Amino acid sequence: MDLTPRPGLTPAPPGPFHVYAEPPAETPSETTTRLRPVPARRPARTAAAAACAVLGLGLIAGAAAGTWLTEEPTADPEARGAYGVGRSAWHGVPVDTLFPRTLQGRGAGPGASDRVWTRIGVAADSGCAPGLDPLLLKTLRPVGCERLVRATYTDATRSSVTTVALVFTEADADAMSALDTRFTTQHLGGRADLMPRAYPVKDTAAAGFGDAQRASWSVHVLTEVPVVVLSVSGFADGRTVAEPQPAAAAMESGATTAVAEAGLGHEAKGVADRVERTLRRTITDLTEQSR
Repeated sequence: MDLTPRPGLTPAPPGPFHVYAEPPAETPSETTTRLRPVPARRPARTAAAAACAVLGLGLIAGAAAGTWLTEEPTADPEARGAYGVGRSAWHGVPVDTLFPRTLQGRGAGPGASDRVWTRIGVAADSGCAPGLDPLLLKTLRPVGCERLVRATYTDATRSSVTTVALVFTEADADAMSALDTRFTTQHLGGRADLMPRAYPVKDTAAAGFGDAQRASWSVHVLTEVPVVVLSVSGFADGRTVAEPQPAAAAMESGATTAVAEAGLGHEAKGVADRVERTLRRTITDLTEQSR
């Protein structure tokens, strides 16, 4: 018997005979778990799954786009604020709200007497040129003119007439504050060449109310909303006034001018104040609703 060791064989344990056993099987260096069997492909099921995936993605995208479109109008805080709401109030608020048919002026007349004013005409909305003298238009130019709306009132005795105007501007809060500061520090509200124009109404007590009939006026630049409130008063009989007087001066105690004694300063300021209060309240309500 040939007992010569063969390559690759391991000697058997000592025993009566020297035999050589076969080498052990190789062991993988990394052990893995058994993979699950993969079922055969079914074309119909695969197509249905793909269609569902596409449909799902479309619904998600559509929902996201719908949410974006729905939220876009109110996404801008400024649009929801008093400036965004106030800038569009000239066309979004009914005329009877902007200019109530009747204004109650408790304690608004000379000596704290009561006043009642009745609206006799509303002008069509327009740019600022028709209702502002050129110099006043130039003075307001830094804030821009979005729109001008005007109405004319008469008192209970129909002896005086007053036009009140709202200039809706294009400005932000900083620009409105700057304009208000300029009017205050330079006393622009007292300059006769910066008076607003009257709005005459045919076949009414204000039929003859023109530039020459202007007697007293008021200008107030608001800073909470982008609006300038203007008013001008005069005699209902159409008489001309040689020396118009700003409302603040005509309302001073002891003022003896014809304008002051007729209470035309109180008329201009009283009507403007009531319209301004209504405007502020309306914009506040609309701003709260938009949030």
